[in-house]
Parts: sequence; structure tokens; C-alpha cells
Amino acid sequence: MGQCWNLYVILFVFLITVCLDGTLPGYHLHRGHGSGANSWLIQLEGGGWCDNIRNCVYRKKSRRGSSNYMEKQIQFTGILSDKAQANPDFFNWNRVKLRYCDGGSFSGDSQDKAAGLQFRGERIWRAAMDDLKAKGMQNAKQALLSGCSAGGLAVILRCDEFSNLFSRTTKVKCLSDAGLFLDTPDVSGGHTIRNLYNGVVQLQGVRNNLPHMCTDHLNPTSCFFPQNLISEMKTPLFIVNAAYDIWQVQSSLAPPSADPSGYWHECRLNHGRCTPAQILFLQGFRDQMLRAVSGFLNARKNGLFINSCFAHCQTERQDTWFADNSPVINKKVTQASHETEFNLDSSLFGSFTSRNNSRVLASCVTSLLCFTYKK
Repeated sequence: MGQCWNLYVILFVFLITVCLDGTLPGYHLHRGHGSGANSWLIQLEGGGWCDNIRNCVYRKKSRRGSSNYMEKQIQFTGILSDKAQANPDFFNWNRVKLRYCDGGSFSGDSQDKAAGLQFRGERIWRAAMDDLKAKGMQNAKQALLSGCSAGGLAVILRCDEFSNLFSRTTKVKCLSDAGLFLDTPDVSGGHTIRNLYNGVVQLQGVRNNLPHMCTDHLNPTSCFFPQNLISEMKTPLFIVNAAYDIWQVQSSLAPPSADPSGYWHECRLNHGRCTPAQILFLQGFRDQMLRAVSGFLNARKNGLFINSCFAHCQTERQDTWFADNSPVINKKVTQASHETEFNLDSSLFGSFTSRNNSRVLASCVTSLLCFTYKK
């Protein structure tokens, strides 16, 4: 078992910077040392969204909406681990986990007084960055913004802002894990995730905090979808995603609300029980994901790791980040069971190899981000 790191409460006097229920937000920090003393890794916690008053009132009675329910100490694993053998490239960096308690991917700025709800995600983001800069992050030589799920979406939304916090001499990059949520129809032909995102954007006052390069020509809800943002980002971005993202399969593609007859019930819970027709539908989803990143890959500063796992969030779990049985690739990203492949320029990968001469996720991330790789 690793050490546990304390929760630091963010105090910000001049603005209302609070969780859904009005409690103060916070983060966990483990200081870097040695060669990593001036390098910073910020991870934005994920945990879904709330898109209506009822859901948000329910959420504020949990750690996803109130610091009263957050663990005061947590263990850092995966990309946040402090163990050299488990996280060889980032173990001695300053590592931060910013807790998620706004339900809007750190992007909202509004309130509902009648329901006692504060939607202050964007203020939490800014306050946390100011607090960390005062703790030494402003002098960083290297900085990586990462996040998983709703936190992975937040990385894409806030990446260029994050880069602007630093001087030109700081190497800044971003890593979005399981944040590539697609604007795609569900099994009934409806738009489950678009309706969800529209509710979040409208309820939480997200519009003014979305990247202007998108809202100048698309509606705010469309600009909450990564596929409409990633090709225009200025800061180098690395995407980690499962082609069969299990959250999207269960909650966006085939949720119970879109499947009243229960035809998808067995498949959504266990992909081994999917029919050939259902597998074909899921392969179509994978193909949409590949099309969504095709323009993104035109810029050599960007990279991605897409595998054919039924998974969600792979960088913060030790078994998928750096272990004997971690997902691997060999100079290309595996995408589907029918053996089609999405080729990447092999020069992007550096020369990191695992103990089995295959590229584990941790090594691919490090070499593509070009942070600590040395020939």
C-alpha cells in the first residue's frame, strides 16, 4: 500500500469558489523531489455530470458535490504514483489531484438559490491554478495537465488556458484519458449524450467559459464535445481512449432509457454476450471515434493511444498504466477486433519499449509527450 496524501482546501476570498453545496473545494498534493522538483502534473478528477436540479441536489450530498464527503487522504496510483517501479517517468514530479465537486467539468459559473446549488466549476479551476502557482508551479520547467472521464473532457476545455499560465520557456502539454465523448446517436436513434450535455451547458452557465474558437461558429452544446475542439487546440494534446469506451456504451449508446425492450441489457453489461448485430453497431461507434481524431492527428504535436478494450480511464489505474499485463501496442494503435489499424508516424513514439518489447501505455504517453525521454 502506498502513502496517502492530504486534502488541501482552496481558500479564495474575492469570488464565490465553492462546490455544489457551498463547501470549499480542494486538492491533494505530493511534492516533487530530485530531477522532478520543478515539474508539475495536475490531474483533474472525473465523475460524470449533473444536468438538472434534481440530479444536482442529489449529487451535492456526495463527494461529487461537497467536500464534506471527500476523503481527507487518498492514495496516488497509476500516473500519480510515487513509486519509481510503478510510475518511472512521473513518480518524483509535483503531483496534484484536483477534486471534482461541481458536476460541470470545471466549466460552469451560475447558481440556483432556490435549490441551494452553486455551479462554480470554472472558478474552482482558476482558484486552484492560482493557489498552485503560489506554491511553486509558476516556476515549473515542465507541466502536464491530465484528467479522466469528465476530468478528461475538462482537460480539453482548459488545456490552452493552462498553457497560458506559464512562461514560454516552460514545456506544457495535456493528456485526456477517456474524455473523447462522441456526439453520436444512441441505439434508438435518439441523442442521449447531447441531451445530457445540453442540460449541463444551460443549467450551469457554461457557455461563456467554452473556447471561443468553437463558439464563434457552433452552438454551445456542440462546443462541449471534444470532437469539435481538438483539431483547433494550440497546446500539444495526447488522447488516451478505449475504442469501446464502456461508459459510453452503457450510458450514451445503450442506456436503459433508449432500450425499453431490454434488447441491449445483456450486451451493455457484458460484451461477451453481444449479438453479431450489436457488435457491428459497436464497431460503427469505433469507426466514428477514428474519424473524429483524423484531423487532430494532422498536427505532429499531437498523439493518441486508442485500444480495443472495453474500459474507461486507463492512466490512473495501476493495472492499465504500468504493469505486466497492461495494454500494449507495437508502433500502431490497435482499434478493433476485425484487425483494421490506424497507423501513426512511428517517429512520434520515440523508442520506449516495455519488458516484452511492446509499448505499455505509460511508455507511450511519456515518449509522445517528450518530457523525460533520453536516448
